[in-house]
Amino acid sequence: MKTKKKGSNWTAYYDPDTGRYFAEIMYTSREGREQYDYEITQDIYSRLGTFADDYENERLIKTAKMTYSFENTMYGTLGPERTVWDEEANEAKKRAEAKQNNNRRKKN
Repeated sequence: MKTKKKGSNWTAYYDPDTGRYFAEIMYTSREGREQYDYEITQDIYSRLGTFADDYENERLIKTAKMTYSFENTMYGTLGPERTVWDEEANEAKKRAEAKQNNNRRKKN
């Protein structure tokens, strides 16, 4: 099974050790940065990348449980700069992301 999928503003991860799925949506511009992390289901993960438009992939991700958000733009924030709803899921996502990066480095 593929353990990473990527679009223009989103990245999804599967951690085979825990059987959990995560996705991140990030927007960056000269005005600032926004980041939203989600714990997604296997069904959502399998459907990601099947849409012609990345907006539809992002819309699908947003149906899942949000675990972290960060919004910092020159126009002010829509909420607190950092809000964590599920710290454990956020840490598990970071570990899965690090594992992906380490595996990529070992292959190169």
